[in-house]
Amino acid sequence: MIEITNLTKQYKNGFKANKEISLNISPGEIFGLLGPNGAGKTTLVNQLIGLLKPTSGSIVINGVDVVADPASSRRLCSLQPQSQIPIDGLTPKEAIELSGRIRGMDKKTARHRTDELIQRLQLEQWAQLRGENLSGGVRRLTAFCMTCVAPAKVLVLDEPTNDVDPERRRLLWKEVKAIANGGCTIILVTHNVLEAERSTDRLGILHNGRLIRQGTPGSFRDKEEDNMILELTLEPGKNPAGIISQESNALRLGQRILCPVKIGEVIERVSWANDLKKNRLIEEFSINPPSLEEAYLRIVGIGGSNNAQEN
Repeated sequence: MIEITNLTKQYKNGFKANKEISLNISPGEIFGLLGPNGAGKTTLVNQLIGLLKPTSGSIVINGVDVVADPASSRRLCSLQPQSQIPIDGLTPKEAIELSGRIRGMDKKTARHRTDELIQRLQLEQWAQLRGENLSGGVRRLTAFCMTCVAPAKVLVLDEPTNDVDPERRRLLWKEVKAIANGGCTIILVTHNVLEAERSTDRLGILHNGRLIRQGTPGSFRDKEEDNMILELTLEPGKNPAGIISQESNALRLGQRILCPVKIGEVIERVSWANDLKKNRLIEEFSINPPSLEEAYLRIVGIGGSNNAQEN
């Protein structure tokens, strides 16, 4: 469905936001795009939907060269932006139905699909309220429905669950999977590693403008399958310097320290952590298999200088 080849975007000041990105995404696939702020995710999306012209490289969507024909990209793609869509003066029901009509639906079909989405995401109690009276989470869900009321070939969802409550997040992801099962390709742009791990078929990590890793969520963890992760939670106000000095591969995340541990060393390391707790240097500890979060942090943090693209 999407073929991106050697895509580069260089601005007039010489800055390269994207550097020779190559990526193929299949019909019905949910592809997650991860990366820190400034990694080049927004630039990539804006080229995909025809708002920016690449400096070099190609983008083909459903067999169409959208660099040569940007208008076709806007027909083939629907975008839910990270910022809130302005719907003041409209109710969710009106906004969603209007989006369907703009995308070419007849009035009856647009109304039926609107009612279906409102029911599936349990938005009935807000369906007739004006946009200016809605919470951020309900406005976010309304924007999601506006994007997918008449699914294009490609849906781009940029942080779709910001401000959304846990129950409706679950319903949103259920709807995303249903849309993908219907053959729509979905690109999820997110900082939420846990949601990406649970909801995508494959992931790509952008860092400094390059696609440095792509694969299934499980493939990221497999590279550290001989490790466990010892997680230490510091006592408030305690200095972790002494702990980190003993752990050359440790990652510090606020009050958390993540330490890779070989399976054969688990008993020894748990005993060490227990001593730290007895001495009130840490509040608690746990040991678990490596998660996508740890792999991601090492790739863009300690391992972020690696520019090799891996499949």
